[in-house]
Amino acid sequence: MSGDPATLRVAVDRSLCLGAGQCAYSAPDIFDQDDDGLVTVLDPAPAAEHLAALHQAEDLCPSGALRVIEAAPGRTP
Repeated sequence: MSGDPATLRVAVDRSLCLGAGQCAYSAPDIFDQDDDGLVTVLDPAPAAEHLAALHQAEDLCPSGALRVIEAAPGRTP
């Protein structure tokens, strides 16, 4: 299935979250913050069009609480 987009998943470890908000700023369609400022995932299986924003959020997270998981086409991450 060449040309098919990768399947994406977003994983977070809220116990590591510092509430910096870089995820919600970088990818507001995917991440938000709860009343305590901790990350919440709005879309745990986002479309491939969000990949650049997801990687930016992952890179900017000061605590390493975010993980973007990419699977090859036809495979489940």
